Amino acid sequence: MASETEPRLRWLLLDLNSYFASVEQELRPELRGRPIAVVPVMADTTCAIAASYEAKAFGVRTGTRVGDAKQMCPGIELVEARHELYVDYHNRIVEAVERCVPVAAVLSIDEMASSLIGREQPLSAALDLAKRIKASIRENVGSMLRCSIGLAPNRYLAKIASDMQKPDGLVALTLDQLPSALTNLTLRDLPGVGARMEERLQKQGIRTMPQLLALDREQLNRVWGSINGEKLWYWLRGEDFQDAELEHQKSISQSHVLPPELRTEDGCYAVAHKLLHKAAMRLRTARLWTTQVSLTIKYAAPKEQAQKQHSSGIHQTSWSEGLSVIECQDNQTLIEALQKLWAARPHDEKHRKPFYVGVWLGNLVPDHLHTLSLFSGLETESKRNRLTSTMDALNHKYGTATIFSASMLLARAAAPTRIAFTSIPDLF
Repeated sequence: MASETEPRLRWLLLDLNSYFASVEQELRPELRGRPIAVVPVMADTTCAIAASYEAKAFGVRTGTRVGDAKQMCPGIELVEARHELYVDYHNRIVEAVERCVPVAAVLSIDEMASSLIGREQPLSAALDLAKRIKASIRENVGSMLRCSIGLAPNRYLAKIASDMQKPDGLVALTLDQLPSALTNLTLRDLPGVGARMEERLQKQGIRTMPQLLALDREQLNRVWGSINGEKLWYWLRGEDFQDAELEHQKSISQSHVLPPELRTEDGCYAVAHKLLHKAAMRLRTARLWTTQVSLTIKYAAPKEQAQKQHSSGIHQTSWSEGLSVIECQDNQTLIEALQKLWAARPHDEKHRKPFYVGVWLGNLVPDHLHTLSLFSGLETESKRNRLTSTMDALNHKYGTATIFSASMLLARAAAPTRIAFTSIPDLF
């Protein structure tokens, strides 16, 4: 029985290690123990979307260009992604975890969090629970599906703990260890701290975790430039509170490199329309509403006129434009916005050869905060939502291309389904 004075943990976060690669190694025993990279298509110009730990030992990572990966790791095995299988295994893993503890939040296809209660919170009990979860995944899903588990007083610290030991790690951060246990981290080890925030901190003389941890609440708030600095100060010291503003996605995007036969204006528009259709389905599935639609097109350009080089090796010039809309989630309103953006695209000689298109839905509002537009009215919004709900139900059941707009016809086989990567929301 746990001691009354034993440290208590409130959150468990599970991070599947090299998830896509591990699924492939589970399904194909001949790949076990070998360096492999999961790729979207078999081409040297594309990038790895996952790498096994055997490949990571050679420096291959998610985002490594396939041509470079072959040079870094001679003999690396390339495996074309099978997204439907990864979703199926994800569901099986959730079931395996829930044999031990309820899953409170699915953060991405390879991350999930559980809230610990009562007898689960003492350190020894939480560690035992984590070990049972690992065993449940091995026994009920597969021996190659390893995970790192972090235990901590709040979900933010549990995420940090899950990254501290990989693969197959188990790390607990207790209140009595804080904040000293964090001093060996880098600033980029903090969830939500990207390159821009790191640069901002460095400009203000904050380059190490000890320097960051030495700041009081007001100082960290001032350095951060927003109230998020104060929130971080509390989280790093073990305070457990959920910020309602951070509990939903802030944007949804879909993009696609056009196949050669669709590198025309008609092809580009058809694919943009299909991407918007898919993004809108994701929006409604997540019970979110958008107030911003953006369209991005990248064009092939002569080297001397190009702005930069795309990861595919194509010299490019790009164009992007955004448009504010009323809070919406229906296809009709979003398509009307896309049509306006499409009409605003450049028409000069530099913008004749599209090879990439992307759509972005931003400034997302959760369902419970949605405000009915005074201009659309309840009846109009209700009709549009009934139509899109019916379309979604059929497309979810029979495939995303079961019912679609005629303007998507040219691109029906393009832009195949890809895993939507999400994670703990961008905190700062």
